[in-house]
Amino acid sequence: MANQLDQLKKFTTVVADTGDFNSMKEYAPQDATTNPSLILKASQMPEYAHLIDKAIADNPGAEVQTVIDHILIAFGKEILDIVPGRVSTETDARLSFDKQGTIDKAHTLIDLYEKAGIDRKRVLIKIASTWEGIKAAEELEKEGIHCNLTLMFGLGQAIACAEANITLISPFVGRIYDWWKNKTGIDYEGEDDPGVISVHQIYNYYKKFGYKTEVMGASFRNVGQIIELAGCDLLTISPKLLEELQSSDGELTEKLSEAEAADKDIEKITIDEKTFRYMLNDEAMAIEKTSDGIRRFAADMITLEELIEAKRA
Repeated sequence: MANQLDQLKKFTTVVADTGDFNSMKEYAPQDATTNPSLILKASQMPEYAHLIDKAIADNPGAEVQTVIDHILIAFGKEILDIVPGRVSTETDARLSFDKQGTIDKAHTLIDLYEKAGIDRKRVLIKIASTWEGIKAAEELEKEGIHCNLTLMFGLGQAIACAEANITLISPFVGRIYDWWKNKTGIDYEGEDDPGVISVHQIYNYYKKFGYKTEVMGASFRNVGQIIELAGCDLLTISPKLLEELQSSDGELTEKLSEAEAADKDIEKITIDEKTFRYMLNDEAMAIEKTSDGIRRFAADMITLEELIEAKRA
């Protein structure tokens, strides 16, 4: 029997959730996704120091954010030399409530990619799933700049993204699980995992009503969560869990399918800004984890800025 990673690839597009190029080469994912935390971690590894040093050397006297933009593109370009598909590159989390700032940053990143010879079709701009972020992404999609809406924890966020014709969303399975485990003390498993339930709900809603936005489960804590989402459009998985899947030959079956979703009895929800904000506010987990994620990514971006300033000094 094939290992679980190979079985999973029959149902789902596997994406590497890392900034480590060696891991990508080993597990042969279709796409790769990064975030400020992963870039920060990679930037502190000796084998990637040359990318940081080159970005600093190539931009003498530039603002630190300009240097970071070049670092993000340097990592993205290296990743695209490995994976055949797309790379997700994140905007600054401090722009999460700034629609125009997000659009401007996306333009900067895409311009740098295109100057480096990378077609914009191979890039997904990662943006937080705030109302402002979704509206920014809606405009970017009309320009042919494809987006990955991240820090997603609720159905309202997902519906707003689908209505805005966003290319891809990333519901955070593990962080949903963390919140509920901390609240209840229950170590959820299998189909009872709240993070798994959330992605099933979003996936079934999208397929029931014919939305083209892709669903990519993210932020996994264990292999069991991944197994329960086999059949999801995409899953972005850390090297540790990719290794576990590759090392296991247990049977893996399809858990999500468009055919089954079509038979679900689901009520269609009309989303406007008021409905979006109320739905997000009405679910304590979703609003707390969205805010927490923005703070964490912003903090890691600040740490990366400090690292660059120290190197330049």
